[in-house]
Amino acid sequence: MRWLRNVSLFLLLNIVASLALAALPGQIDGQRLPSLAPMLENTAPAVVSVATYATVHRHSNPLLEDPFFRRFFNLPEGRGEQAHEARNAGSGVIVDAKHGYVLTNAHVVRGAERLEVQLANGKTLAAELVGTDEQVDLAVLKVPSEGLHEVRMGDSSTLRVGDFVVAIGNPFGLGQTVTSGIVSALGRTGLRLNGFENYIQTDASINPGNSGGALVDLEGNLVGINTAILAPSGGNIGIGFAIPTEMATLVMQQLIEYGEVRRGVLGVRVQDLSAELAQAFAIEHDQGVVISQVVRGSAADKAGAKPGDVVLEMDGKPVQRAADLHNRVGLLPVGEKITLKVMREGEVKQLQARIIANPEATTEGGKISRYLQGALLSETEKQGQGVLLREVQQGSPAWQAGLRRGDTIVAANQQNVRQLAALRQAVPSDGARLLLRVRRQGGTFFLVLG
Repeated sequence: MRWLRNVSLFLLLNIVASLALAALPGQIDGQRLPSLAPMLENTAPAVVSVATYATVHRHSNPLLEDPFFRRFFNLPEGRGEQAHEARNAGSGVIVDAKHGYVLTNAHVVRGAERLEVQLANGKTLAAELVGTDEQVDLAVLKVPSEGLHEVRMGDSSTLRVGDFVVAIGNPFGLGQTVTSGIVSALGRTGLRLNGFENYIQTDASINPGNSGGALVDLEGNLVGINTAILAPSGGNIGIGFAIPTEMATLVMQQLIEYGEVRRGVLGVRVQDLSAELAQAFAIEHDQGVVISQVVRGSAADKAGAKPGDVVLEMDGKPVQRAADLHNRVGLLPVGEKITLKVMREGEVKQLQARIIANPEATTEGGKISRYLQGALLSETEKQGQGVLLREVQQGSPAWQAGLRRGDTIVAANQQNVRQLAALRQAVPSDGARLLLRVRRQGGTFFLVLG
């Protein structure tokens, strides 16, 4: 009967354990046990799920996807295709309840033909895309403003490694989920995820679907937008990245005002100040960046910058690495004035510069016309000679219309196009067909889009 005694002992231990757990106090020495619940009750309603919808064309037979097979049997493009609407999910954060603005990642809404936002209470709202910035991976959506709850904006510049943070989002489409952790590192760069990188690294679990969700401090202040994970095994390993609000706020303001980010340039090439360079320049500072080249006629040139200058501060904030200067300048609007503190031949100087427009500035075609979605447009190297297609995503509306990388749009709706502003003016606001005159490899031809 030993087995019976063992079973009886097991049941008795489980009963005792259950009674002990049930008797855990809600308070210790008159103090309530710590909980994130009160903060989350006020913060979580500002985090939403973002659903994107796009039409996907697939062939009913895999052989029909082979261009050589179609050519051999003289089959036209599109034959045997079946169209269906694909749905993807991500997260977003309501940052302005009065105007209905929602902040999310650009990759969450990329290629979407229709957008919906689901609130924490389950209510679904149609969303409009205000603008995206692929260089930072941010997008702003707009929804009806009635009954919204916004998050409090925090100051990410005050974060320290070791601070506790909470990630809120919609992982794997499960619905709103909360995870917690600490700030593992600050100022992460070199991940090659985007053009401008200054990530908060955290071990709070971030998974697919969390993109665009909130990273908040223990007071519920938004300090970052969750954007990526490092997952060599395909799952979460405790290394996640968020875009700091200090960066996100600047991008968001331009997206709301202009529908795009109008980046300027300083006109310098810089490199980190190594110990060898510091010794060569007879500089005692252990931080800063060295100007290796100044572009003639640029903002830096007009401000008096010279190769060999060591930039110590920008607008009173220390510049420790080349990435610091790159990120700060790249987020400033055209016309912004900045002050650089530089060391030159042992003497500290203050240089005043005004950020100028980037001659190689790019914009997404979808911001100009839905027929140009999937194309990355820019001014030509010699300004005033048309609009260059730097990239065309295969399968996108622009690709299907016949546009390719390297094409130059020289006219739209029988109006000459010399720059991006002229193309915007020539595109009808009612979504009517678009007649383009395109230059390709020395020849020109017409394309009708729509």
